[in-house]
Amino acid sequence: MDKVSGKLTVFFEEPFWVGVFERISEGRLSVCKVTFGAEPKDYEIYDFVLKKYYHLRFSPAVATDVKEAGRNPKRVQREVRKQVQNTGIGTKSQQALKLQQEQMKTERRILSRERREAEKERRFELKQQKRKEKHRGR
Repeated sequence: MDKVSGKLTVFFEEPFWVGVFERISEGRLSVCKVTFGAEPKDYEIYDFVLKKYYHLRFSPAVATDVKEAGRNPKRVQREVRKQVQNTGIGTKSQQALKLQQEQMKTERRILSRERREAEKERRFELKQQKRKEKHRGR
């Protein structure tokens, strides 16, 4: 059985508070970015995770190296302090988010192209129908 780990980083990205969910499964990282708006309280974040985690759209998985860390409490505290000082997201997470953004962009382009073609076809058919009615001499 493989180990699955998750991490949520909440930070302020002008003008909103943003949360980045990172999920590592089978040595692959996938990421989801959520905009909270106003600064979320701890209980609001907890409630969000409980109710909406399974509806989040994660990015495609990116290969990453999984580090097994010993749990020295002082070291963990130092790392947390360092993460709080360092605003932003890890580069792997940024890559995963960028990949998701590109994927959504291509999907949006395909859908808009299909809509545009369907509208063009509908207008053409309407124009042809009007021409036929005029040709009949009505």
